[in-house]
Amino acid sequence: MNNNNFIIRTLKLTDIKTITNWARNEGFAPGIGDVRIYKNTDSQGLWVGCLCDKLIGSIVGVKYNKSYGFLGLFIVQKEYRGRGYGINLWKHVLDKLTDIECIGLEAAPDRITDYSYWGFKSSSKTTRWQFIVNNKSVINQLRLTTDISGLVLLQDSEITDNVIQQYDANKEPTPRPHFLSDWLFHTSGTVLALVNSEGNCLGFGRIRKCLLKKGIGWRIGPLIADTPELASILIQSFLVRHPGIVLIDTPGLNPTANKLMSSLGFTSISHTVRMYKGSQPHITMNEIYGLACLELG
Repeated sequence: MNNNNFIIRTLKLTDIKTITNWARNEGFAPGIGDVRIYKNTDSQGLWVGCLCDKLIGSIVGVKYNKSYGFLGLFIVQKEYRGRGYGINLWKHVLDKLTDIECIGLEAAPDRITDYSYWGFKSSSKTTRWQFIVNNKSVINQLRLTTDISGLVLLQDSEITDNVIQQYDANKEPTPRPHFLSDWLFHTSGTVLALVNSEGNCLGFGRIRKCLLKKGIGWRIGPLIADTPELASILIQSFLVRHPGIVLIDTPGLNPTANKLMSSLGFTSISHTVRMYKGSQPHITMNEIYGLACLELG
């Protein structure tokens, strides 16, 4: 490897299409618009590796605050793997996050040993589930089981930002108002929230289009609710609104999430392992049924 020809720089807006296509080809199923939101969350947290000005790799190392950061979108183009470019990207991002108390990532099963070498420890299994809504009978069946008696289901502009922010702050290990605002109110997708008669949020989620290796699908995330029953209502409401191939990533630390997905007819198609370096966030995941994305935690 000629290190003199390899440089690492921050991601530019003109790089986003290329990186998104890489993620698509790797089977990450990136949501449309996701990478731009990553950049808005931490403008200095996305890097690309270039060889003689040609993009050959990427990595994300986003700082939520002084306590928590997350790694993702670690890709090196196949023809350039095994030459040390990936390790250069990896060391670069770790150097940028040395002052963070805890760093998280989602590891493919065959990379767990590699990340363990750098001090990351396995926490739990994250499962990717798939549901295919391909005919009217499935939609009609879903409509019969979305009973929201005593609650109000709000959509998109009907939802006020402060209601979601307050609810989310009590469920997540670190405050994320800037990310959440960009994520939920991006033009791509639908946001739903369940509120009671007093206007208090009991659960919310977002679904957006995603890029499958072949074709277009949908990804649900985040999906947070007080009970499995409320989570079920939100999920089924998304499925009714957006037929097709729908994906959701459930955290292993929620003991009821996988059972709920199975009961709704979702099929497990893959898994990753959540790993942390440093002090793992001390917060329950019992009410988190779908992760926003695997690239930002």
